[in-house]
Amino acid sequence: MLEKIKELSKDTVIYGVSTIVGRFLNFILVPFYTNIFIPADYGIITNVYAFIAILNIIFIYGMDAAYLRFSKDKELGNEKDIFSTPYYSVLVLSFVICLFILLLRNGIGNELAVPENYSYLLILVSAILFTDSIAVLPFIKLRIERKAKKFALFKIINISINVSLNLVLILKYKMGIEAVFISNLAASAITFLLLIPSVSNSLKFSFDKTIFKRMLKFGLPYLPAGLASMIIQVIDRPIMEHLTNLKTLGIYQANYKLGIFMMLFVSMFQYAWQPFFMQESGSSDAKKVFSKVLTYFTLAGAVILVLLSLFIDDLVKLEIFGRTIIGSAYWSGLNIVPVILLAYLFNGLYVVFTAGIYIKEKSIYVPLITGIAAIVNIVINFILIPVMGIMGAALATLASYFIMSVGLYLVTQKFYKIEYETKKVLLIFSNLMITGIIYYILYNNNQLLLIYKFLLLILFLASILFFVLSKDERNFLTSKFVKRN
Repeated sequence: MLEKIKELSKDTVIYGVSTIVGRFLNFILVPFYTNIFIPADYGIITNVYAFIAILNIIFIYGMDAAYLRFSKDKELGNEKDIFSTPYYSVLVLSFVICLFILLLRNGIGNELAVPENYSYLLILVSAILFTDSIAVLPFIKLRIERKAKKFALFKIINISINVSLNLVLILKYKMGIEAVFISNLAASAITFLLLIPSVSNSLKFSFDKTIFKRMLKFGLPYLPAGLASMIIQVIDRPIMEHLTNLKTLGIYQANYKLGIFMMLFVSMFQYAWQPFFMQESGSSDAKKVFSKVLTYFTLAGAVILVLLSLFIDDLVKLEIFGRTIIGSAYWSGLNIVPVILLAYLFNGLYVVFTAGIYIKEKSIYVPLITGIAAIVNIVINFILIPVMGIMGAALATLASYFIMSVGLYLVTQKFYKIEYETKKVLLIFSNLMITGIIYYILYNNNQLLLIYKFLLLILFLASILFFVLSKDERNFLTSKFVKRN
């Protein structure tokens, strides 16, 4: 069993390289933007990208999940038919929606609070959406074929081009926020050109209705589920702008972005986890392996959360070439970072529980759970933002991901029951809660000194070591540590 978990860990690291490097390069844009653009302009970028994120889900409408599920189903058809059918369906739908965006761009711009002189940005947005949508299935194909190096290379090239063009267009050519979208489009277009050989080798001029119906049945529930999930991620931005102002939105977005470190961890794990549980689902000890995966994932995520929460304010205030990670005008929102990190940890638990959904083909439950979470998110945002400001929005995000993880756990246990190590997981979260309470007491009283941070970290790690891990697990960690030193 440990060997299988080691295999999952290895795959997580392989896919994680591209995720970490790509996200890190993309994260460089946060301090860049916050040191160049005023919060109001950064708020415009935030609003438009929230729109892009939601439409990305509509353009794919669950075909990514369906292709991942049925790509190796030989009974359904040959590999080219299984790729071509969803690919053509995504291609046609994307083209049609982009035409509507172009025709209605003025009205859409007004709804997104885009100034009239920036209305042409919607032309770039439609091109970005189309190019990204027709690259989704080819990237999934690389994962299925375990071409991790090529996957990583293309992802890194995409982000590198995006970041480089941002720097050149803004610093050298003194362009405004339009440079952000021009850079994105160029990066997306070049990435798709790199994927063309893979696409051409997999396409055939056919559309299999039987394959499409089977994929649609499994994948379509992921459209409302994906929209609900994306609403949870982005709906707080327009609500924030509506209830406060673009400046507050810019501060919230910059600090929300600091949650990228936990998001990286979850994304790395998810890339490896989905192919892993599909491969292991038929083995006799699959459920025992999945149980251990949950425990170790929660443990690793908790350590990351505590480390980042304790030292994030020191990190963002470090000066590099005279610039800080985020501009000083945004530091007032640093207190939401631990909440966002915890929210992403619960999102990771949700990812772990999706194994049962894929294995038993029960995708119908996903939109129900995410839909409830999305409604809760919207309600809490409207209730708490007027009272607590950006912290209210952060708590709304946390509540949503908590509901998603607990909801999926309860549902999947009915048709794919796994004896998880519940006591250990609850102990981990108990330690997190105690550490969090002490952290915020010290933070709110301006007493979070460096010595207290290290003491909190030591206490947390010691409690995990002696109250959560078994003697054998402690001995294993000790042997690894001693061996490396």
